[in-house]
Amino acid sequence: MKKITFLFLCLFLSYFSIAQDSWDVGLEFQAYPTGILPGARIEKNFSERHAVHLRIGTNIFDHRQLGKHYTEEGQGFGFTVGYKRYFSENHERFFLGLRNDVWFNEVKWGKETLPKPPLQMNGITKITVIQPTLEGGYTFVKKHFFLTPTFAFGFEINTKTDGEATGEGAIILLGLGTGYRF
Repeated sequence: MKKITFLFLCLFLSYFSIAQDSWDVGLEFQAYPTGILPGARIEKNFSERHAVHLRIGTNIFDHRQLGKHYTEEGQGFGFTVGYKRYFSENHERFFLGLRNDVWFNEVKWGKETLPKPPLQMNGITKITVIQPTLEGGYTFVKKHFFLTPTFAFGFEINTKTDGEATGEGAIILLGLGTGYRF
């Protein structure tokens, strides 16, 4: 899986380095009700209204009692590949996009058993998560610097689980990206 991911990322970057349009390089931060997703991001603006992007980041979360166990918290690393369609030229203003995150997370969970007194059981699960998402936002650009607030809706899907099942499902994210346009 790691070799395929590395090969895909190399092909992605080499394909879009050929075109002469602009690049956005910066940081992105997304928050959802049970976690945060900070990362570094590169975006290739091509054509008049289109862009593709890649993010490498981390997923830090605490599902509290919203997961399948009494407690679920953890973190992991991953990447995002996405596409944007701007509604005006020059890659500014409103946009809609599709993106997919892949996260390699480790979840520490705890649950109580029924005997009296209750016993606490703990464990660790390693999961691979895909997160297809629809995203909308607005990009402000001033003197090559950009600021992009976003709103996104998608689904967390645990595709590989090593240990007990953990929480997954619908997700809403608020984000903010900032950086420099070359």
